[in-house]
Amino acid sequence: MTSVARPTGRVAPDVTVLHVPVSDPRVRPLLRELGHEYSTRYGKDAHAEISRYPDEEFTGPYGGLLLLLLERGEPVAGGAFRRYDATTAELKRIWTHSAHRRRGLARRVVAELEGEAGARGYRRIYLTTGPRQPEARGLYLACGYTPLFDTETDPESIGPLPFEKHLPAETRTARSGKAANL
Repeated sequence: MTSVARPTGRVAPDVTVLHVPVSDPRVRPLLRELGHEYSTRYGKDAHAEISRYPDEEFTGPYGGLLLLLLERGEPVAGGAFRRYDATTAELKRIWTHSAHRRRGLARRVVAELEGEAGARGYRRIYLTTGPRQPEARGLYLACGYTPLFDTETDPESIGPLPFEKHLPAETRTARSGKAANL
């Protein structure tokens, strides 16, 4: 699926949030672009990161979720979480379509995932990002995540960069947004 939409510099008010299974065809651009990004930054073995977790871990019965942001019916961003432990959700696969970056869509994805995780009883979010992804590192810091590593150390010497965020009580009691389950 190729998008011809041009970025507007901001999140459009008509962005639709959908909860979808990994098998939904609208997820293909997310997986394809993430695979390309990982391979470009980390080499051919990086594709293994996409298939590291079984798809069912990103479904409700397993404590997870995958969501997409659609604009005019086309996927422009997405992300997922999986159950890390009884009180912690782990964010995975945060993605913004290459033609739609710098619009705040990744922040929207993170906020939607946090809201859904809180509504499902999780009290904490955990995630890791690669040391060669400074934009992801910046996103998580800007979204209030606490780095669980020394930010003054060369990221390449650390490996995956872990972050956490404790969800406020109001996030855990209120349902986020009006997302459609399809």
